[in-house]
Amino acid sequence: MVYQLPRLPFKVDALEPYIDARTMTIHHCKHHAGYIRKLNDLLKGRPRLLAMTLEDIIANIRSVPEDIRQQLRDNGGGHLNHSLFWQVLGTGGQDAPAGRVMEAIGASFGDFPAFRQKFTTAAMTRFGSGWAWLCVDADGKLEVFSTPNQDSPIMLGYRPILGLDVWEHAYYLKYRNNRADYVEAFWHMVNWNGVAEIYSHLQETARVQ
Repeated sequence: MVYQLPRLPFKVDALEPYIDARTMTIHHCKHHAGYIRKLNDLLKGRPRLLAMTLEDIIANIRSVPEDIRQQLRDNGGGHLNHSLFWQVLGTGGQDAPAGRVMEAIGASFGDFPAFRQKFTTAAMTRFGSGWAWLCVDADGKLEVFSTPNQDSPIMLGYRPILGLDVWEHAYYLKYRNNRADYVEAFWHMVNWNGVAEIYSHLQETARVQ
């Protein structure tokens, strides 16, 4: 299939003062769009890969032809990661999740503050570019970790429900090299309803399987 840039579920200035409109525009229309453009170019003339979902391609990245494997890992992962990122950002003003997400966080980490600290640590200790994640493992338990570059948790057998982009292009215009302030700002713009929708979908999918 041919991949297209998803529309942002909010206006480009909706996350101010935490993320400025210029950063959001560049991040979405330049960086994310660039991953998609390169991804589509990589898949041209490869019917087997075109017939697969991108999730399946990334989950089985080691079976991808070696001549495009790393580029597909970077650009396919970049598309998947950013598509989720836009879903979990918003202006709902929720300080914490509710319902099943909060119950799962409590079961896995003890309480929300403990989870938040673990996630923040994952974001702050990721050397260079990458992502911090809250993911569901094969047994349905939540785990927090980080990945380098545009690697997706799907490559490791996990399903992400919350992600934070810690590449400098996500924050440098406003925060310069101060990743700590950017990570702190992230907690003011998490769309916990979006996280809950992703989590519920994964639970429903698991039940069907």
